[in-house]
Amino acid sequence: MPEHIIVKNGGEGLYEEKKSRFIARVYSVENENEAAAHIEAARKKYWDARHNCYAFVIGENNGLTRCSDDGEPSGTAGKPILEVITGAGVHNCLVIVTRYFGGTLLGTGGLVRAYTKAAKEALSDSSLALVVPGALYRVVTDYNGVGKVQYAAASLEAEIRDSAYSDKVELAIAVKADMGERLCAAITENTNGRAVITKDCDLPIEIEYNIDT
Repeated sequence: MPEHIIVKNGGEGLYEEKKSRFIARVYSVENENEAAAHIEAARKKYWDARHNCYAFVIGENNGLTRCSDDGEPSGTAGKPILEVITGAGVHNCLVIVTRYFGGTLLGTGGLVRAYTKAAKEALSDSSLALVVPGALYRVVTDYNGVGKVQYAAASLEAEIRDSAYSDKVELAIAVKADMGERLCAAITENTNGRAVITKDCDLPIEIEYNIDT
């Protein structure tokens, strides 16, 4: 699984020029039907707006892309929004930019600039995550070893996702794939080899990601 960036919580952006208002919103979408539902909802919410332009990319390799100028001059809205998404490397992402016309024409250059800036503002306001290959390990230790296992996990930015306490303690620890061996070595060293470690499965790990758009 290649590394990729996803939207955790979509943000909003607002750009104004010559009394025209551009309201942008970011959404996480898994398929075209989800994107269509958000677009239709935006049209209903902003029923009195002149344009509801959008772009989206779906799939780890951006296998599906769509964009719409929604009545703006060709190439001045949907394409700039799409370029913001692809330029930032975000996947499974929809951006809708609603325009309230202010009475003054902005020209093609002004429109491209306005839609680009609104989309960038919304993406910068979003909560994003970098998804990387990871693995889940099961660690069984005695009560004296729990703190040592927790320390090893914290030192390698691994996440303890579950724990079970009986006569022993079992911890489920998720870690980036390239840190798995180091995690096992650290736990073994910290517990003097008394912990039993088994790899449970491979899984994606999400890391908070800040993007400079």
